[in-house]
Amino acid sequence: MPRLPLYRLLIALAAVMTLVAPIRPAIASAAPLDTAIASVEPAVVQIDTTIDYQHAIGAGTGFLLNPNGEVLTNFHVVQGADTVTAHNVGTGQSFGADLIGYDRTHDIALLQLRGASGLPVAPLGNSAAVAIGEPAVAIGNANPGGPPTREAGTITQLGRTIEAKDALTNSSDELTGLIEVAAGVRAGDSGGPLVNGAGQVIGVTTAATVSYRFEPGGKGFAIPINQALGIADQIRSRAPSDTVHIGPPTLLGVGVAAGDQGAQVPGVVIREALRGGPAQAAGLVDGDVLTTIDGAPLDSATALTQILDRHYPGDVIDLTWVDRSGQQRSGKATLGS
Repeated sequence: MPRLPLYRLLIALAAVMTLVAPIRPAIASAAPLDTAIASVEPAVVQIDTTIDYQHAIGAGTGFLLNPNGEVLTNFHVVQGADTVTAHNVGTGQSFGADLIGYDRTHDIALLQLRGASGLPVAPLGNSAAVAIGEPAVAIGNANPGGPPTREAGTITQLGRTIEAKDALTNSSDELTGLIEVAAGVRAGDSGGPLVNGAGQVIGVTTAATVSYRFEPGGKGFAIPINQALGIADQIRSRAPSDTVHIGPPTLLGVGVAAGDQGAQVPGVVIREALRGGPAQAAGLVDGDVLTTIDGAPLDSATALTQILDRHYPGDVIDLTWVDRSGQQRSGKATLGS
């Protein structure tokens, strides 16, 4: 993969793009949980993504909620991806996948596999019944192209809160209510099932990546399955909200740098306006500082992303910005997909 610049384009101003999982051949031993693994693993899908603009690839995991190909995963697994391919472990079939919707704040996404039917479904547990000290295993895709990885351990804490920080923009989201597991969870395991000893999914693993850094020492975190399913139900019902977006993210077409240091006025520094994108068509160029959208002030990439998540392709938004000469300017942008 070609080397990327120090900053990365945040197409649709996503907090961070899907990331490449490091390839590590070792698979953690999970012999005591073999029966539990066997009940869930056929419903696991290994997810591969590509980002055309950056010539980047990524890897993650998901699992099937119904035989017709609904897949639950992390949003950061598919964020920014132009192409999503899912390989079902149980049947050996590969499918193209579409993003039904997502909740960026809680890092949940729901995908639909194209043309899928008769696929194995993951048995679901009750995360409210999870107890500290019980065994668990995270099934994932930390060895892209190989068999599923199995990271075994025990539940160590419940109700954990962590900061999921975007190393590229210094924006962050707080993930709350998480299950902590003492297991060697790795990038690529993201979005996969955390399975209890009874062979039931009790959580959605949110694994360490460049944007979701966790403490060292074989520690992983999972979104409780009850919470994840509630979000999936809202997405399935096509009911958008302040946190749930239906369909793919909207495209403004700008790149921002880490932390937006160097801005002489409050706002978000535009490091690159995508050629032919909505922002460039509105008049924005590299080096401008975007200050408001529809009158709402911008103080970070996070604020910009949150505003855009409430919009949909075809929406026309009002932009104000300060150009490189210090002049305030305004224009309208028609958002893309």
